[in-house]
Amino acid sequence: MTILLGAIADDFTGATDLAGLLARSGCPVSLRIGLPEKDEPRDGLAPFEIIALKCRTVAVDDAVSQTRAALDWLARHGAQKFYWKYCSTFDSTDRGNIGPVSEALMAALGTGQTLYCPAFPENGRSIFMGHLFVGQDRLDESPMKDHPLTPMRDSSLLRLLGPQVKGKVGLANRLSVARGADALKARFAELKGQGIAHVIVDAVADEDLATIAEASLDFPLITGGSALAMPLPALFARAGRLSLTGQRFSAPPVTGGQIVLSGSCSAMTRRQVAHYEGRAACLRLDPLLLDAEGTGAALFWLRSQSPDQPKLIYATAEPEAVRAAQDRLGVERAGHLIEQALAELALEAFRLGVRRFVVAGGETSGAVASALGVSRLSVGREIAPGVPWTYARKDGEPVALALKSGNFGTEAFFSDAFDVLEAR
Repeated sequence: MTILLGAIADDFTGATDLAGLLARSGCPVSLRIGLPEKDEPRDGLAPFEIIALKCRTVAVDDAVSQTRAALDWLARHGAQKFYWKYCSTFDSTDRGNIGPVSEALMAALGTGQTLYCPAFPENGRSIFMGHLFVGQDRLDESPMKDHPLTPMRDSSLLRLLGPQVKGKVGLANRLSVARGADALKARFAELKGQGIAHVIVDAVADEDLATIAEASLDFPLITGGSALAMPLPALFARAGRLSLTGQRFSAPPVTGGQIVLSGSCSAMTRRQVAHYEGRAACLRLDPLLLDAEGTGAALFWLRSQSPDQPKLIYATAEPEAVRAAQDRLGVERAGHLIEQALAELALEAFRLGVRRFVVAGGETSGAVASALGVSRLSVGREIAPGVPWTYARKDGEPVALALKSGNFGTEAFFSDAFDVLEAR
């Protein structure tokens, strides 16, 4: 099997987001959790191979090392085009990690130009004149301004990316995109002639994404959120490189209990937790108590619940409470305590008979998937745009996982997720 697109995602929810959108085409999508083994057999490859890493907020050198290793694996297995997938809200700091990883991948592939398009119009993420919007709000006026790890205090992608890269940054604005793929190709060439290595591209609608994907089809590397990949299956099919059979993954029946584990503190997740609290047995985790007393009380609570009863364990809190804990414990330790607690609780939930997991938050999803020992996921039905159910096996038993980016989904997402699973 030829890998038409080899993608590297900077967190686990972003990887499932990308996988879900590509799976809409009906083509096989393979989602690997963490770096694959070097001797992975080639007969298990898919046209769309995604490697999910946990490198969004690690040290820059570690992020570059991990993504280079993923690129090397994909290249060794014959990938023809590469995709660096990051969040649709461009979560990063002045140090990175989006820009440094992009430049490292460009150097490895020997390409002098790539594009950046985190737009996801279906989920309210758009780019106009280089500025990123969340709904009708500029990024710096959205709840992302208070993100506990990557507070976004500027909406200009040019200004955000500039300090992260050594090469020059430029813009292909909405006017260039609106003129069609050929005009956009010409704009890329014009910018390349000016020494522009990093091109921010405007997009306000799905039609813009189709134009951008067509204009950049010959780029060895493109970067963006998940939505830019949606037009690629149809473009590959039109070029005779892919057959669109329309066959979709047939999800296995997953019986057993259910649980929601939420580490995200995004505005939408806070609303989702509030909506679900009246529908499930609930436990809130406090990082200060975890630091002082460990997870014993939380484990006792979990063991006292029926596996089949809806359950919600969450560390989701208002920004003021998050900052207070970070001030006491430090940003890194506060986050680590929550991730490790939720990972430990996920393992205990599995031991108690839970087989259906909804996990909110990129860092939390990475910790939970790693704790469960998941190395590869099959992609099923979407619950909401960019959030599919995925399936794996643990200890020989099928497990269903919905790994949700913090800001995705509606208020009723948690209950909707289990409804979709039951109606598979």
